Amino acid sequence: MAKLLFRMRHVPDDEAKEVRELLDQHGIEYFETFVGNWGISMPAIWLKDEKRFDEARELLDAYQMERSVRIKAEYEEKRNMGETKTMWDSFTEDPFRFLAYMIMIGLVLYFSLRFFLSF
Repeated sequence: MAKLLFRMRHVPDDEAKEVRELLDQHGIEYFETFVGNWGISMPAIWLKDEKRFDEARELLDAYQMERSVRIKAEYEEKRNMGETKTMWDSFTEDPFRFLAYMIMIGLVLYFSLRFFLSF
C-alpha cells in the first residue's frame, strides 16, 4: 500500500525536482498526486513500497537539513551584499503603490479590530 512521504503544496519547483532526483538516485519507487483542476487535492509524493519508508524518510530529512542550511547561507550572502529587497526598496520603487497598500492594511485592521477595541 502507498504511504505519504512528502507534501508538495507551496513547495518551490527546484525543491520538488531535487526530492524526485534524490529518490531516483536511491532507487526508491514513488508516484505523485497533483493539485487537480480546482486546487483542492493534495499534491504529494507517495511511496509505492511502504517497507522503504524509513529509508526514504531518513534521506528526505537529511536533504531538508542540508537544503535549509544552504538556503539560509544564500540569503545571508545576498543580504550582506545588499541584494535583498527591503521595505525601503519597495517604497522607493513605487511610493504611491506602497502607500496605497499601507492604507488598505490600516483599513482592514481598523474594521477588523474596532469592535474589540471599543470600550
